[in-house]
Amino acid sequence: MEPLVYLASRSPRRRELLLQIGVPHKWLDIEVDESPRDGESPSDYVQRVSQDKAVAGLNARKAGEYLPVLAADTCVVIDGRMLGKPRDRDEGIWMLQQLSGRTHEVYTAVALDNGQLETRLSLSQVSFRPITPVEIAQYWERGEPADKAGGYAIQGLAAMFINNLRGSYSGVMGLPLFETAELLSRAGIELLSVNRP
Repeated sequence: MEPLVYLASRSPRRRELLLQIGVPHKWLDIEVDESPRDGESPSDYVQRVSQDKAVAGLNARKAGEYLPVLAADTCVVIDGRMLGKPRDRDEGIWMLQQLSGRTHEVYTAVALDNGQLETRLSLSQVSFRPITPVEIAQYWERGEPADKAGGYAIQGLAAMFINNLRGSYSGVMGLPLFETAELLSRAGIELLSVNRP
């Protein structure tokens, strides 16, 4: 099946989510500076970084390739503090301790660059039950949290910690499918076309 878009992301989860809604794609390995700017709000941060990724992806396309570029960025926020990917075990355990027994926010922005850059924002609230220190240590040792914003994966073992979700499950995973489908539709990509194989 011919690809419809480029995905400017290293995340296998985003690739899986795109395939879930039937969007064949090519993958672009891009790098952008993901450092937050002073005074930048979480919503502004994820929108800026997703846009930067989409533009970098557009610039990384080979000559003569004109597919639109899709990109996304996610951050977890608690007490007004943005949590990215943990740098090491100590930070990963600290993050899970902060989330334990509390509700946090997950911001995910998705951007599509088709010569014109558009962005959509998803905001979800996720509540964790209290997690014991032993559970936190065991979860970290399983390796799942190391490359995830906020130090957990909703689609993985951390699902047993989550007692409530308000918002987008796919947004918490890293690619909000409602907003993604809206952007693709506006770009003329028919997701449910009967003419597609």
